[in-house]
Amino acid sequence: MKNKTFHKRKILVVFAGAFAMIFVLIGRLTYLMVFDAEYYQKKAEDLHERERDIKAARGEILDRNGKVLATNRTVCTISVIHSQIREAETVIDNLSELLEMNSSEVRKRVEKISSIERIKSNVDKKTGDKIRNLGMAGVKVDEDFKRFYPYDALASKVLGFTGADNQGIIGLEVKYDKYLKGVDGKILTTTDARGIELDGVAEDRKEPVAGNTLKISLDYNMQKYAMQMAEKVRQEKQAEKTAILLMNPQNGEIYAMVNVPEFNLNRPFELNTEEESDENMTDEQKQDALNQMWRNGCINDTYEPGSTFKIITASAGLEEGVVRLTDQFQCPGYKMVEDRRIRCHKVGGHGTENFVQGIQNSCNPVFIELGLRIGVDRFCDYFHKFGLMNLTGVDIPGEAGTIMHKKENIGQVELATISFGQSFQITPIQLAATVSALINGGKRVTPHFGTEILNEDGKVTKEFHYSEKKHIVSEKTSETMRILLESVVSEGSGKNAYVEGYRIGGKTATSQTLPRSANKYISSFVGFAPADDPEILGMCVIYDPQGIYYGGTIAAPVIGNIFENILPYLGIEKQLEMQYTR
Repeated sequence: MKNKTFHKRKILVVFAGAFAMIFVLIGRLTYLMVFDAEYYQKKAEDLHERERDIKAARGEILDRNGKVLATNRTVCTISVIHSQIREAETVIDNLSELLEMNSSEVRKRVEKISSIERIKSNVDKKTGDKIRNLGMAGVKVDEDFKRFYPYDALASKVLGFTGADNQGIIGLEVKYDKYLKGVDGKILTTTDARGIELDGVAEDRKEPVAGNTLKISLDYNMQKYAMQMAEKVRQEKQAEKTAILLMNPQNGEIYAMVNVPEFNLNRPFELNTEEESDENMTDEQKQDALNQMWRNGCINDTYEPGSTFKIITASAGLEEGVVRLTDQFQCPGYKMVEDRRIRCHKVGGHGTENFVQGIQNSCNPVFIELGLRIGVDRFCDYFHKFGLMNLTGVDIPGEAGTIMHKKENIGQVELATISFGQSFQITPIQLAATVSALINGGKRVTPHFGTEILNEDGKVTKEFHYSEKKHIVSEKTSETMRILLESVVSEGSGKNAYVEGYRIGGKTATSQTLPRSANKYISSFVGFAPADDPEILGMCVIYDPQGIYYGGTIAAPVIGNIFENILPYLGIEKQLEMQYTR
């Protein structure tokens, strides 16, 4: 009886434990089927679905007149699905031949056990169609888009380019990437547990959304002509590089920005000079060379502006009231500042001259005297007031800032050299933006390219607006500077920029690069027209020209030639000539 009772208890314990486990399992199963069903349903779908991306068409970039500067071409991505391949050797042979790839590399990818393996992307559509028509099991041909630039090197350092993923890398392509990139689509296919696609089951497609179109202020015709002129003078003077900038000084719209040598946007990873072969370069050396090739000198690089900066010094002097047009100066060919003899570009000197003649002659002693009259404190104040110590805000990444002495380190000698554009550095775009403010009535504008975003129907969905800062100088000072700079072209060092029938203002410059012992120069000219109401500002900078290197001799004619052709194009009519009266 004792044993029977003991065994009954054991049986009850076992059955109780079993029922408890069953209830726990039922509860767990209920939880999984009711409360956690969505999670496991997703896991099951993932197991039986294969996903492939469909690249979205990137938005186009248009010039101010609607000309397409950047668009897309249909290309193909070739992939293989290991579990579906039936004749591996045939696949390897055909793909190696048609894709012009090493057979060992193709074999490595074909034999790799994965759900899907990419063989090659950005394959031209003709080749992709050939592969598709072979009907090889396990080989997938998906169409997508590759960025294409119809004019190769035109505005290469402005437009920039995209990578293999169609994402912007430099220039406007990266600045406006969020508007241009679009939204990629998906292709979903159903497979069995082995990863083989099921016959008769339709693909589920999520269509891509194309990117928006960017319209910019750049003008194709102006850019092309400026590029031709820049290349011409670079070759004639055997210069290292040449930059040309054309912009509207009233609103900051940039019509052209040239930095030669440019590079081919459709082959951005090929070096653009025959002298630079990448065969013997390390990866690091080649990347450094590419980074230099991609640099936009107008924005990314600083230089000593030389005598073009005298526009700023003169404006500060007039605004401060420390100089009048009739003030007399003496130039014996140099000026002593403390214990330093600072030379004028004219060794014999200009003799006695008034301020108007001083700016026409680009006389260093006149501007040294003017800088000393203004003084260190006030000159530094004008640097800030004119915006020279801030970035211009141009809509291309990588803008460099002004390199300037600390105020406490500026003595009389440093002040003297700063007054005629040496011993500090700025970018060409900074000089152009500042001069624009000094001749347009005193309004500091933001230089820019982006104007509008358009949707697929061509309707404007966004207009870009840029900051302005008024009263940089008074209207009176601005008007006086326009008159003075017109006289530089009509009677002074800028005569080679003269265009018959038009009133042109401007200033020449010739600066020496560091170290001075290298005897390398930068020649430049900044000009504007019409002089009484500027509608266009042009700037030319020639780096390390050989032979004659004076800005008035080699840079001024470039802008003069450009203005002669572009002013009628802009609808600016010839005016009656007006000479400045002393």
